[in-house]
Amino acid sequence: MIDPRRLRILRAVADHRTVTAAAAALYLTPSAVSQQLAALEQESGHSLLTRSGRGVRLTAAGEILLTHAHAVLAQLERAEAELAAYAGGVAGEVTVASFATGIAEVLAPAVQQLAGPHPGIRVRVRDAEGDESLPMVLDGEADLAVAVEYRGAPREDDPRLSRVPLYAEPFDAVLPAAHPLGLEAEVALAELADSDWIGPYPGNPCHDVMQLACELAGFQPRLTHSSDDFRAVVALAGAGAGVALVPRSALRGMELKGTVVRPVAGSAATRRVFAAVRRGAEDHPLISPVLDALTRAAAGLTTG
Repeated sequence: MIDPRRLRILRAVADHRTVTAAAAALYLTPSAVSQQLAALEQESGHSLLTRSGRGVRLTAAGEILLTHAHAVLAQLERAEAELAAYAGGVAGEVTVASFATGIAEVLAPAVQQLAGPHPGIRVRVRDAEGDESLPMVLDGEADLAVAVEYRGAPREDDPRLSRVPLYAEPFDAVLPAAHPLGLEAEVALAELADSDWIGPYPGNPCHDVMQLACELAGFQPRLTHSSDDFRAVVALAGAGAGVALVPRSALRGMELKGTVVRPVAGSAATRRVFAAVRRGAEDHPLISPVLDALTRAAAGLTTG
């Protein structure tokens, strides 16, 4: 009989590619993870891992077992949800990981909405960049993520996660006030090909949006200044240091001195925001009301 607790360890190793990283995510020692994997190999009767460079990868048997692990773990999430619903009395804590603008746009309003009809639900907010929140959910550090699409993000049909689309918003071009394109009604990115650029560091989902939009316009942006803080990005643009793409919601209420803000021609530069939970947990009586509140909070926000 295969112990389902060991399937969670197998999935963590598959996600993190090393025993050490999986152990850290699961708050276990590497030796404990190795022991559990060895026991799982005995239970299954197959070798599940093989070394690959400095890490490990799953064997063909390991990949087969991982597919079943996704289904088993999702069903266990559903079982927990049904038992919690049976117990009644919706009360408890839900940890939500979200990037800063997502907190302001949908999470804070959702918390406010929940206070009346669901006073027993306590939402604990964790500020996390858009590419950090999904691993937190998969590793059990958070129950729910407000995340954004990025290169390498789990696909919509990923068996580990259930996703709910929230909103999409355009990126606007932020130019120095004296920039000649500031007189135009909208900016074609190809006209900024020779400019110095200001933007987030590689790995930040907004960096991916900027990079992809510029590639579709036919050039690689010359990223001269880097910051993950959009206030700093806008301040540098205002100082004449370069041009930038900034999500529209991040510009609300911001000091825009020395800059002009213009829409981008076309729709390539878009931030798509969604909520995600571990598959099977979407109907949990604590999590479902939070998802509903997020969806209501996102209704009417900028789309397209």
